[in-house]
Amino acid sequence: MDKNLVIGAGISGAVIANLLATKLDEKVLVIDKKNHIAGNCYDYKDKNNIMIHKYGSHIFHTNSEKVWSFVSQFADFNQYMHKVIAIIDGIETTIPFNFNTLYDVFPQTLAKRLEEKLLNKFEYNKKIPILEFQKQDDEDLKFLANYVYEKVFLHYTTKQWGLSPNDVDGAVTARVPVYLSKDNRYFQDKFQGIPLKGYTSLVQNMLNHPNIEVQLNTDFKDIDGDFNKIFYTGAIDEYFNYELGQLPYRSVNFKLEEYDFEFYQNNSVVNYPCNYDFTRIHEYKYYLNDKSSKTVIAKEYSEFFELGKNERYYPIPKDENNELYLKYKNKAKDLKNVYFLGRLGDYKYYDMDKAILRAMELFEEIAQ
Repeated sequence: MDKNLVIGAGISGAVIANLLATKLDEKVLVIDKKNHIAGNCYDYKDKNNIMIHKYGSHIFHTNSEKVWSFVSQFADFNQYMHKVIAIIDGIETTIPFNFNTLYDVFPQTLAKRLEEKLLNKFEYNKKIPILEFQKQDDEDLKFLANYVYEKVFLHYTTKQWGLSPNDVDGAVTARVPVYLSKDNRYFQDKFQGIPLKGYTSLVQNMLNHPNIEVQLNTDFKDIDGDFNKIFYTGAIDEYFNYELGQLPYRSVNFKLEEYDFEFYQNNSVVNYPCNYDFTRIHEYKYYLNDKSSKTVIAKEYSEFFELGKNERYYPIPKDENNELYLKYKNKAKDLKNVYFLGRLGDYKYYDMDKAILRAMELFEEIAQ
């Protein structure tokens, strides 16, 4: 029977391992350097009966029937639809910036005038990336664009990426649009929710198969033996011992704080674009409606990734970084039966559903 090696027990590795084991009836060894499965999706119940997302809030959302059908085999989901609040000029309001935000932060007469001009110029329910939205001729809309840019986007982006917005790839700026709608949800996908037993349980169910063996606290370099195929979800530059240079990443430091009262804030995530050093505060009990007389929050601080010090989170989307990645990708083409996938293997920011779809599509390629 063919034996495969999967490096990384996160969501990408778990999906490819499950498909190899179930669809091809092949043996799979899954290894991970961490002491737990589920990668950055890892969550756990703490002593207060609150499900903590160790590496920051993870909200599952997808428009893909294929992805939803796949994950639904391994977990039941609630109907949680994510909303994000930001503190703008001391006012709690919704982001992305929409018509509700407009009326929260401006006097009604000004908000009404801006609303009418927006509806005259743009289609309702349209999302406009902030840098595109700044290209206005009308003085009122120019004022609005500059206001949103500074109050919502500029300082938050600088804190999160350590770069000015002009130095960040358009794919990032497009994630913070002006949304010409009254829909306060952060995502508009057809399927949304949190696994009722958590993401660790979901990944555990993917890996729970007689053909799959999992070894934690295990480095790729420590593995001997012949494998029919290798699937690498770690950092592609690390695989090649950084011989072309190190790919830059942004890391995140979450500082957990426990409070002896029921709620700290009135939403799961509150962003602080213009105040404090942290970007946002997560309050985890909202996701699964956990009941506890205490609450746990996480203040999120962005920082640059340093080898051996912190975790890789977000590839930094700049042309020079993408060029370096492509050089590693070309080297990878010379390898026989070694496949790279996931955020680190593909040097790409993936939402969870996109990571799952990528693993499913890779499996379909090799299974032919």
